[in-house]
Amino acid sequence: MPSSAPEVNTPGRLLTIGELARRARVTASALRYYEEVGLLPPPARISGQRRYPESAARLVGAILLCSDAGFTLAEQKALLARRDDTPGWRQLAERKLAELDEQIAKAQAAREAISHGLRCPHEDITQCPNFSAGVTARLHGEPLSRSHSRLHGGRFRESLDSREGRPSSVAAQQARG
Repeated sequence: MPSSAPEVNTPGRLLTIGELARRARVTASALRYYEEVGLLPPPARISGQRRYPESAARLVGAILLCSDAGFTLAEQKALLARRDDTPGWRQLAERKLAELDEQIAKAQAAREAISHGLRCPHEDITQCPNFSAGVTARLHGEPLSRSHSRLHGGRFRESLDSREGRPSSVAAQQARG
């Protein structure tokens, strides 16, 4: 009967694909895929079985961490390659931050539009003139973030400010003005 106790590996011991998969908490098929796309170097083979150095667990951990941060597998390959012909990791990270900022802005615009829709007095959202204007704007190629802010101008921001107990932008401008 196999033991359920954790395996103890001596330093420098080669890991089977199953051992590496358990250690890295991924499937064996994920490891084979990482190898296929060039993220994980081809392992040594003993009697036809893959044998990975213990350091492969840290590499898989780096792959998982980069995935969590939003890097694609192709970006990870460039990030982890350390070759002269690839952009530096800082350049890749800066580009990824710009992409994430754009995704966050889109998500915030979507959240604001949905929040506005929930406050809409129309029982049928398709009967709302703002919704209709948003559909028309979208059909003309305008993204949600631009059409929503244009439709509502400062009114949407003002309603958020008033719900949060802040003076509206109009009232704040009048107070300054």
